Amino acid sequence: QVQLVESGGGLVQAGGSLRLSCAASGVTFDLYVVGWFRRVPGKEREFVATIDWGGARTAYADSVKGRFTISRDNAKNTVYLQMKSLRPEDTAVYYCAAGQIAGQIDYRGYDYWGRGTQVTVSS
Repeated sequence: QVQLVESGGGLVQAGGSLRLSCAASGVTFDLYVVGWFRRVPGKEREFVATIDWGGARTAYADSVKGRFTISRDNAKNTVYLQMKSLRPEDTAVYYCAAGQIAGQIDYRGYDYWGRGTQVTVSS
């Protein structure tokens, strides 16, 4: 059974940094594309970033481009989201997801999801 577990969330001041991790089990991880999404109560799930199987191809939402970096270590079955220059509007629950389509920015294109980790950015 595929399991994705996010970690690394927390409370940080505006301008600060956090690194989120998404650890996978029950899956041959390098067969999957991984995406990060975020959700604020009352709003749609929002695409943040995605990375392909080997890590060569990435894509980002315009709102995080230049501030967030997605990477992966397939030997550790883990994908990371390094977040810098955080803003209050980055506050959300962050989810990682695994799928088969490279460059997928639509959450419906992912097959497996973690339970999320809360990121709160204070002003």
